[in-house]
Order: sequence, then structure tokens, then C-alpha cells
Amino acid sequence: MPPRKKGTAGQAELPGVSTMAEIKDILWKSADKLRGSMDAAQYKDFVLGLVFLKYVSDAFEERREQIRQELIADEVPESRHETFLDDKDEYEREGIFWVPEGARWADLAAQAKSGAIGELIDAAMDAIMKTNRSLVGVLPRIFNQPNVDQRRLSELVDLISDARFTGHDGKSARDVLGEVYEYFLEKFARAEGKRGGEFYTPASVVRVLVEILEPYKGRVYDPCCGSGGMFVQAEKFVLSHRGRRDDIAVYGQEANERTWRLAKMNLAIHGINGDLSTKWADTFYEDKHPDLKADFVLANPPFNMSDWYRKTDDPRWRFGTPPAGNANFAWIQHIISKLGQRGSAGVVMANGSMSSKQSGEGDIRAALVEADLVACMVALPPQLFRTTQIPACLWFFTKDKSARAGQTDRQGQTLFIDARNMGTLVDRTERVLTDDDIAKIANTYHAWRGTASAREAGLTYEDEPGFCYSATQDEIRAHDHILTPGRYVGAAETDDTDDEPIADKIDRLTKELFTHFEESARLEQVIRRQLERIDV
Repeated sequence: MPPRKKGTAGQAELPGVSTMAEIKDILWKSADKLRGSMDAAQYKDFVLGLVFLKYVSDAFEERREQIRQELIADEVPESRHETFLDDKDEYEREGIFWVPEGARWADLAAQAKSGAIGELIDAAMDAIMKTNRSLVGVLPRIFNQPNVDQRRLSELVDLISDARFTGHDGKSARDVLGEVYEYFLEKFARAEGKRGGEFYTPASVVRVLVEILEPYKGRVYDPCCGSGGMFVQAEKFVLSHRGRRDDIAVYGQEANERTWRLAKMNLAIHGINGDLSTKWADTFYEDKHPDLKADFVLANPPFNMSDWYRKTDDPRWRFGTPPAGNANFAWIQHIISKLGQRGSAGVVMANGSMSSKQSGEGDIRAALVEADLVACMVALPPQLFRTTQIPACLWFFTKDKSARAGQTDRQGQTLFIDARNMGTLVDRTERVLTDDDIAKIANTYHAWRGTASAREAGLTYEDEPGFCYSATQDEIRAHDHILTPGRYVGAAETDDTDDEPIADKIDRLTKELFTHFEESARLEQVIRRQLERIDV
């Protein structure tokens, strides 16, 4: 490998690599060489653990250099610098993890060819967990196992050391590493197929939830948080609207141990100080946030989960006891139980939740409508979820539809949006919602609700045949409380700008059809003559 240009950790330049896309692609291909005999879940922990280790080290070194410059500016004698540079409080107050000597990336990179790199990385993971209470039990210690190719591991360490993680659109090394982490999560979700859906929700779907809920400030909760993507997108929303990271407080829970670890690392790498509890746990069996009342809930629960812990006398089942064979309405009622006095929620659900009447589900859905909790239903296009072919929809709940804060009074009404024709195929099996699609869905909701953002943009709501409709409770009752948007929005208006008389149009199209028939007959005769000339 060519020698690196000298610089601070994480700032060396990889020859020939200049864009984020190239960095992501090269790191993924290089990491993929390490797959070997590892199963997919262990491989995911392995690669993302390395990216996290690089992140905490870069963040530590950036803060260390910042402290040094502050000391120089304050004319503190150089003999006293080490006292401040080695003060853990100087790092922790800025949300930076303390990385002890020997565990820093530069120390590991310098020994990458020693033949014991796996042992050194495991020791570094141990040292970081021992010095940072919030990371205890989180980081993977799997780098010195017999199935790990130490030569290729050392090459990957070299490559991560060489990749230029700064200078990309003004982003810091930490921001770039956060993007790399998200990119890897998406790639692993695709590679793992159905299991990937356990920890990853497509980014465009998460953005629809966040753009509609607008979590500017308050408590944000996800009862089945996967790898934490909902929280990351909520944080991005806050920052894009000139807010601060601490404007939202994050609470989550995850039942899968490995996924919980991914989420803890994902939040840390994005600088989000979230409460995911000290351990993974089943939300139905052991609610880790029993007293929480959230301002916003964002969730993508497992679709149609049949194996779940169920107590018939659970106080969360205010609207009816969910059936043992399907947890959809258990998740919905758990989420509603977590909403504060004016809280709102956005939930991804299987389409069956909108119309099923089996085992009392229709009665629960009716009770939710009659309690005036359902604010909006969105039918999603197919193929958004690579990990499942089950069609999906979005439910939006709110505890308060009144005209507070200048909003439009929507009590007794529900907005239906049919977005099934939206999205763009990125390949034969996967569709994404574009920025314009997301903006249209979110703007329609905000115009209907009369939110501040809608008023600032001058948006007003009107029903649009084939796309959106504001229905009253009486209309929903008339449809037996079925909430499929297609029942309410009707058919799209046809283009009536063509003023050609119908009789003339029929005559013209008939002539065109006969012309095509004649051309077809002519071509048939030509082909027959050519075939007759062939000497079989």
C-alpha cells in the first residue's frame, strides 16, 4: 500500500479517493473481504465495531487538539498542558468518550502489521468500556477469534486509517463517519434480507414520519428502536431547523441484544445522548420506560408478529385486548399509552391493520377512531421495504386535534393520503420516495392541520381526488371503520383539456387502427415470401 500523507488521525488522504461515495464503496468492498466463515450477524458487529472505534478515537483527538489550542490562547504554560489534556471531565462535558492510551486508533494503526491486531483491538474495546460507563457491555470483542483473517483485518485497519474523513462538504470527520455507519447499516440490511428488517427502516420512510411529526423539541420514543435510525433522522430534522441536539431527549427499547448494541453505537457516533436502558428487553414483557410520557413516538414494529408476550389484563389494552396471533394492535396501543397530553405518533404498519376484522381487531380500530386518536393514514407504494413484500402503511395518532397554537380544528376528522403511485424504482426490487414525494405528503398533512410551517409557506388544504381526502367520523363509520385511503380519496380527475368531440375521436382512432391492421398484413406477406426462399 502506498505511504500515507502525514496528518492528524483520520485526516490522511487515500490516493485517488475524493468523494464520500468512493470512500463508502471502497470501505464496503474491503470489509467484505473479511466475511470468511462469519455469519452475517457477527460480520455486521465486526465491521460496525471497527467504524465505531475509529469514530471515538477521532472525536477524542479532535477534542484533545481543541483543548490544546484553548490552552495556548489562554497563555497557559506548556508545563501544565498535560494536566488539562488528561482531564476526563474536559471530554465528557462535550459528550466525547474518553479513549485511554493504547486504545487510540493511531496506536492500533501503528501495530496493524504486528500479527496481533485482533488481540489489540479486543483489548482496546475492553479499555474503552471500562472507562466509559455508558458503553459497558456494548462494544464487540470478536476480533481475535480463529475465524478472523488477521492479515485482511490489518489491511482493513490500514484502509480506514488512510481514508480521508474530512473535507467533504465542510463536514467533520465525526459527521462523515456517522454517514459511513448509516451506509453500512443499510448495506447489511439489504444483504441479510428479511432479518435486516429487524434493525433497519428505509430512510425515505423514516423521513416521512419525521417530516410529518416535526419533532422540534421534547421527548422522542421508539419502543422497538432497531439500530436507532428514527432517532438519527429526528436529530437531523432538529439540526436542519437550526435547533440543538439537546432540544430532544431520546428514549428507546430493543429486544434483540445485537441490535441494541448497534443502536447504542449509532447514537454515540451521532452524538445523541439517548436512554436505551442498560440492557435489551422485550417491550411487552418488561417495559423499560414505564413512566414515560412522550411528545413524539416514531416506530416500525415487526409486522404481524405472532409470537409475543401477552397478558389479557394489561392496562395498556384500553381499546380492546389484541389477538394472541398478531401484535399489530398491541404495538399501537402500547404507543398510544406512551403519548403525553398533546403527544403525536407515527407508526409503520402492515396494510392488514387498516381493514382486518379478525379476532376483534376491527373493534379495536373502531374504538381508536371513536376516541378521535387517528389523525392521518398514508398508503405507501410497494417495494419500499427490500426485506419484506408485505405492503405497508403509516398510521399517525395525536392526542389533541383542537385549534391550539393557531392550527386548524380537526376534531372528528381524519386525513387520508394515497401515496401508492409515488416513489422511484432504484432497481427491479426496491423503490424509494423522492424528496418531492416526501415534501408533497408532509405538506399535505401540514396544510390540513394548519401547522406553523404550513402557514409560513402559505399552504392551504384542499381534497385532491385520487390523492387525499379529509373524512369525518360519520364517513368512516359508513365504511365500517376501515381505514384504507383508497376508499376515501376516490379516483384521480381525468384530463379534460382535450376538447375533440367524442364521435370525431372514435372515427380518428378507428382509422388509425385499420391502418395498423393493413401494415401488419403487409409485413406478414413479406415475411412469408422470405421464408419461402429459404432452402431447408
